[in-house]
Amino acid sequence: MIESLTLPGDPSELRLRISYDDALLDTPQGDTLERWDVTVLHRRRTDDTARCPASPGVCVTPACSATVVGDVAVGSMTFFRVRLDQRMNAFWAMEQETEELYETAQVLLDQETGNFTDEVSELLDYVGSDLLVMDRVTLDEQWRGHGLGAVLAMEAVLRLKAGCRAIACSPGVTDISGNRLRDRAEWDRVNDQIRQGWERIGFRLYRDNVFLLSPTSQVLEDQRGVLRAQFAQLGAAWRASDQ
Repeated sequence: MIESLTLPGDPSELRLRISYDDALLDTPQGDTLERWDVTVLHRRRTDDTARCPASPGVCVTPACSATVVGDVAVGSMTFFRVRLDQRMNAFWAMEQETEELYETAQVLLDQETGNFTDEVSELLDYVGSDLLVMDRVTLDEQWRGHGLGAVLAMEAVLRLKAGCRAIACSPGVTDISGNRLRDRAEWDRVNDQIRQGWERIGFRLYRDNVFLLSPTSQVLEDQRGVLRAQFAQLGAAWRASDQ
């Protein structure tokens, strides 16, 4: 994760904006399934020489009025919080939302009750009742290949996992807009790399490409410090190479 020369900017300037859009509708579906959107932002500083009191390129004042700070979206994540104790059967709530959520429900939930199957329940600690599904993680292409997806997803999970008994994901390529993954070997290599990233923060394969993570996982706790340290090193390496 320390190779930083190809990054388009300082990774330490990345930010997460986590939001939930509540339509204020009293519906069983709305009570059972919450969509949380995470925007990955990069804070950039540009110089507007027309606003600089000094000659262009001369002013070195950090708070110069010519410095314009703005956030640019460079990625996104989508999470679904599934409340298993609400009015609607969570299995069918997920089925109605997306095909991907339905596939996850078929693996983890009992169709009749909407709760975790007995087999899944035996694997989980009793630390909550909800299911958090990490549905999609996407970074702009120039930010990929440095392990940032795993560290950013970990930070989002840490903020959204309260009250959850399990976190689930189905690793795989979600952005097929480019041409570089048309080769099968490259496709498999990238998918393996994605799976390894999620396994690194504690996700473990349960069945049918559905991976599970316990909110109390010691791996998640251990990797928090490791990944944050590597993230800081990546930023330091980028700043050193930019001087």
